[in-house]
Amino acid sequence: QVQLVESGGGLVRAGDSLTIYCAATGRTFSDHVVAWFRQASGPERNFVAAVNWNVPRTNYVDSVKGRFAIFTDVARNRVGLRMDNLKPEDTAVYYCAAGPQRSYTYLPVNSDEYDYWGQGTQVTVSS
Repeated sequence: QVQLVESGGGLVRAGDSLTIYCAATGRTFSDHVVAWFRQASGPERNFVAAVNWNVPRTNYVDSVKGRFAIFTDVARNRVGLRMDNLKPEDTAVYYCAAGPQRSYTYLPVNSDEYDYWGQGTQVTVSS
């Protein structure tokens, strides 16, 4: 059983940077895809970024390309999301999710394809 714990959220101003983390307990992220989703309002969690733990492949939603970077921290068995030039519309609860690696190139954007979820961390960007 994999348990995911997010950390690093907080209140920042527009234009600031922030890095949030997702740590796994119970097992390593090996052979998994790890993703970040966010939920601003309503029930839907929207895809932000994903990384294949075993190979250097990433995927991003268009609205964060060039501003966000997802990365692996193998020594600490965690995945980070560095967010630069934050905007008020980035305000949301950010959730970490992990799912099985089906291929080296497939990084799902659908939340249904992820089996494990963290509790979420709040990121608030003031204007």
